[in-house]
Amino acid sequence: MNEPKPSLLDFTQTELLTLIKPSFRAKQIYGWLYHQYVESYEDMKNIPKALKEELAQKYIVNPMKIVKKEISTDGTIKYLFELQDGKTIEAVWLKMKNEEIDCDGNIVHEAKYTICVSTQVGCKVGCSFCLTAKGGFTRDLTAGEIVAQVVNLKRDNEHKHNRMINIVYMGMGEPLDNLNNLAKAIEIFKEEEGLCISGKRQTVSTSGLSNKIDRLGEMDLGVHIAISLHAVDDELRTELIPMNKAHNISSIIEAVKRFPIDTRKRVMFEYLVIKNKNDDIASAKKLVKLLTGIKAKVNLIYFNPYPGTTYDRPTRADMVAFQEYLVNHGLLCTIRDSKGIDISAACGQLKEQTEREL
Repeated sequence: MNEPKPSLLDFTQTELLTLIKPSFRAKQIYGWLYHQYVESYEDMKNIPKALKEELAQKYIVNPMKIVKKEISTDGTIKYLFELQDGKTIEAVWLKMKNEEIDCDGNIVHEAKYTICVSTQVGCKVGCSFCLTAKGGFTRDLTAGEIVAQVVNLKRDNEHKHNRMINIVYMGMGEPLDNLNNLAKAIEIFKEEEGLCISGKRQTVSTSGLSNKIDRLGEMDLGVHIAISLHAVDDELRTELIPMNKAHNISSIIEAVKRFPIDTRKRVMFEYLVIKNKNDDIASAKKLVKLLTGIKAKVNLIYFNPYPGTTYDRPTRADMVAFQEYLVNHGLLCTIRDSKGIDISAACGQLKEQTEREL
């Protein structure tokens, strides 16, 4: 197979201005990419044929194609993408809030959406509850492959470039294991003449690489951070996340305390609740103690079962009791409603299912 070409989506606007002359052509192409979501050079109607042919020899426009998608009754859409090298990754379109219309039929508030993107093909972390981990790690995604997921989903859902969207780096892969490409993608999303997605609308979810939490903080990208904690003691966390041996809970908590956050915001702690593992009040008590002194918000997540897992989904009653204990002891806490439970919504599930069918 030929070496995959870089994509135009791999470059910031400043880089495109150095690659493409004259500069006004670079700005036109930038508009085609991020305002019109074009997939090919043929779609760039006002660009000279000679320039398009020259660029096509070096760069592709869209580095991936949608090969499968599943639509949930709640509006969640799970996408499977094929990359240039034949590898596959997933992204998810999540409807977070419905459109509000007044009695005259006018839109009062637009529907709100979040896109969950992948940062790697596979993952090195090896969490015992995660289906992505079963396939091992293949490679990092380029910045353009991270960006392309958002562009493709916005196009597929006819979501205009200037409509607000939130991004969570919570799909396949550990974002901080691909920090340089992640940081570049964040900057590309923030470009005012592109998609203009501010840092405060981007959340990096990490399983807790404490040294790289510090590096991300030093980059001062203005993004939120979410910590996939999932356990309140190192014994259970090491069972769930083997990497905990190198980055234990105390090292993560200390790194979080150093992380620069907007004083109005909170650090999100994701807590995947697994029946008879971490769903008891004793765990809730330890969690309150652990997060003392941190401006935190805890997001309780139902474990989403998939074929072959040994873990079970907790009961609603246990989830509510856990939440109530945290709230009564001063922690802001929400229960995340499961999205797409009627489709292959667990991370890595659509990819694994599709490969099994081939």
